[in-house]
Amino acid sequence: MTTPNSTLRAVRMGLLMSQDEFARAIRDAGQHVGQPNDASKRLVQRWESGATAAPRPVYARALEAVTGMPIEALGFGPPVVVARVSDDGRGGHDLEDSPLGAPRPGGAPATQAAPVRGNYSGVWLSTYEYFSSGRGDSFTGKHYVVLLQHGNRLTGRSLPNASLNPSSPLTLDLQLDGNTVTGTWTEQTAPDGYYRGARYFGALQMLVEPTGRRMAGKWVGFGKEFDVNTGPWELRLMDTSTSKATLEAYSRPPE
Repeated sequence: MTTPNSTLRAVRMGLLMSQDEFARAIRDAGQHVGQPNDASKRLVQRWESGATAAPRPVYARALEAVTGMPIEALGFGPPVVVARVSDDGRGGHDLEDSPLGAPRPGGAPATQAAPVRGNYSGVWLSTYEYFSSGRGDSFTGKHYVVLLQHGNRLTGRSLPNASLNPSSPLTLDLQLDGNTVTGTWTEQTAPDGYYRGARYFGALQMLVEPTGRRMAGKWVGFGKEFDVNTGPWELRLMDTSTSKATLEAYSRPPE
């Protein structure tokens, strides 16, 4: 039984492209670098359905050019190991990895995810806070993100122009376990922004409110000096629709 590549689908939808448009962009990217390919809507469907587990190199390079992301981040590589952030008792935090899933309290890994409660696909407002040591102040990052759910997995991608800092795409790869959401985040900062195109990544853990319309928790990640930073992160549901019209409506900076 194949597993759908919801990561690639979320990225494509985040680019506001149909499968036909995505295939055309892949062909154009190959032509641009002198490596033509025969990408088609059918091929994109096979990638997204999981029928084709990994693209050939010529397609992989074109996919990276179109999405601006490494092929490993497009759902074709091995599953991302989920992580749990815990207080180390010395004022810092530890990142505990488990190939079987998020460790449960007491140290025992989760061997089977809890039943899924509802469907969390839709457009969400992502808000996080971080401290900039270079500027000596705290700042807020906001993105409108399209989340897609497949079983216990949530994948997300910020919509074009839908961040406070333009050209700063955000991706999320999360796993649901009851009312707990655990996973990873990646943000590519704007080339002309303060962080000059630096790529940041880390772990994220949140709790889902009973209404299913808000998730709140904390992120953890490395700073420029390889120090471990953390801060609050929240997702608020804006619209349960993932239609093209809805995604276009949220392709704008959050207020």
